[in-house]
Amino acid sequence: MTSSPFHTGELDAQQRWGNPELWTEARLGQLIWDRIPEQIHARIEAAPFFFLATSSPDGRCDCSFKGGGPGLVKVLAPNRLAFPHFEARVKGNGAYMSLGNILLNPYVSMLFIDFNDGARLRVNGRASIHENAEMMASFPQAECVVVVDIELVAPSCSAYIPRLVPAEPLPGAVK
Repeated sequence: MTSSPFHTGELDAQQRWGNPELWTEARLGQLIWDRIPEQIHARIEAAPFFFLATSSPDGRCDCSFKGGGPGLVKVLAPNRLAFPHFEARVKGNGAYMSLGNILLNPYVSMLFIDFNDGARLRVNGRASIHENAEMMASFPQAECVVVVDIELVAPSCSAYIPRLVPAEPLPGAVK
């Protein structure tokens, strides 16, 4: 990366509470990427869930849990991935908060956490909603498919991530 991925608020916070000298060009290249490295593709596609952050055009934020088991997310290219939006009448509350926000403000953030080893990965980008046959074929139970064109990928350390044991699926859950 040749320019800073940080906006002025982040730079001010680093100056005030952190150590801005940590962010050398070499460290930026190690910890802030513009694509998902190939060695991480399989891990993302094996993730059974992730957290999705969206916001309305006036900045009201929403963060939701997106689950469905391994295969929930597909890496289409190093800088592009897709995930389904399941039919809300069957498996959700029907509020369409994430999709509604994406329709008006395409910027999203996805957080992947592996509670087995503490690995974390943030993926930020611009989302679009697709209902075409090609995209829908990859996710048969989907109402539509969200495609994210990646702008920033940031791995995080495993500090403070608890080890959790997966629970048995609830009756009626998608397997």
